[in-house]
Amino acid sequence: MSKIVSVEVLQADLKPKVKRTDAVQSFECQETPIVRIRDADGVVGTGYSYTIGTGGSSVAKLLDDHLAPLLLGREADEVERIWRDLFYRVHATTVGALTSIALAAIDTALWDLRARRANLPLHQIAGGAKDRIKLYYTEGGWLHIDKAELVEEALKARERGFGGTKLKVGRPHVAEDVARIAAVRDTVGWDWEVMTDANQGFTLDEAIRRAGRFAEFDLAWFEEPIHADDVAAHKRLADSTSIPIAVGESLYSISQFKDYLQAGACSIVQVDVGRIGGITPWLKVAHMAEAFNVPVCPHFLMELHLPLCCAVPNSRWLEFIPQLDLVTQTGMRIEDGHAIPSSEPGLGIDWDWTALDQHVVHRSRHDA
Repeated sequence: MSKIVSVEVLQADLKPKVKRTDAVQSFECQETPIVRIRDADGVVGTGYSYTIGTGGSSVAKLLDDHLAPLLLGREADEVERIWRDLFYRVHATTVGALTSIALAAIDTALWDLRARRANLPLHQIAGGAKDRIKLYYTEGGWLHIDKAELVEEALKARERGFGGTKLKVGRPHVAEDVARIAAVRDTVGWDWEVMTDANQGFTLDEAIRRAGRFAEFDLAWFEEPIHADDVAAHKRLADSTSIPIAVGESLYSISQFKDYLQAGACSIVQVDVGRIGGITPWLKVAHMAEAFNVPVCPHFLMELHLPLCCAVPNSRWLEFIPQLDLVTQTGMRIEDGHAIPSSEPGLGIDWDWTALDQHVVHRSRHDA
C-alpha cells in the first residue's frame, strides 16, 4: 500500500453544447468539482462529480476545509474505510446533495488511483460483468424542442444505432405531452424504445392521469414522475400503471434506494454516482437492485457510468448525454449502438489538461 501525499481540488465550469430544459429547470452550466490524489509512489487518481449550475463553490469549500485535509497520510487502497470516515466526519450535513457531490469527487479519485495501481480498467476491478452496454439518446428530447425536431432527432438517433430516445414531459396540459410522444412513436415504430422523464414535475394525481394517457405508447419507463422523497406516492403510482417507474437521480443514500425497492415503488433504478457519493455506494445500490431483480439504468455522467454499467450484471441502459467532450482527448467508443469501456487503467477518461485549464475557476492544493 501507499500513503496519500497530496490532494488537489479544482472546479471547472463547462457549458453544455445544446440547450437543456425540463419540467422544472434549465441546465445552463455544468460545474465540475475535480479531485486529484497523489500517493507516495507518484501515482495519481483523478475523480469528479457535477452540479447543474449552482452549489459548485460550496462543494469546493467543503472539500478544501473539511474533507481533502483528512486524506493526507491515509492509505490510498483503504477506499471503503476512507469513504465511511469522511461520511461520518461531515455527518451533520448528510444526507444531501452538496456532501454527496463532494464525497463522489474524492471516492472516484480513489477508485481511479486503485485501478491505476492495479493496472486494470475500472469495469474489471469493480466487477467485470460485461464488455459493453446499450445506449439511449436524451439530447434530442428536451422540453423546449417542438414536435418536428423531436421526430428528426429520434430518427437520427435510430440511424446512429441507439436503442431508444428519452422525451421530457411536463408541458402544461397532458394533451401536449401526448402529442409529442405520439409524433415520435408514430415515426420510429414500435420496435424501438421511448422513455419519458417528468423531473419530479407532477403531483401524484396528475402523474396517475398522465400515466393513463401515456400507457398506449408502450413506454420503456416513466422517470421521476413525482417528488423523489415520497415512496408511498410512487408505490400508488406503480400500482396504477403498467409503465415501469424509474427513480434515482435525486436519491442521495443507499437507504433511500432500499426503501423504494422494499416497497416495490420502482422498477428501474437510476442511481447516479455523482449524487450517491461515489463508486463505493453506487456499487452497493446496484448489487442491492440486483437482489430485487431490478435493472440499473444510471442517470447522466455517461463517461463514468460506462465502466460501472459494465462492472455489474443488471445494468440495462446507458444514457447518452456528452459532457466531457470539451476537456478530454478521446471520446467514448461506440459500436452498433453500444458503448465500449476503455481498456486503459483507471476510470478510462482521457483528460486534456491543457483544455481543462481554460475552464478552471478554482484551484487549491493540500500537501502532507
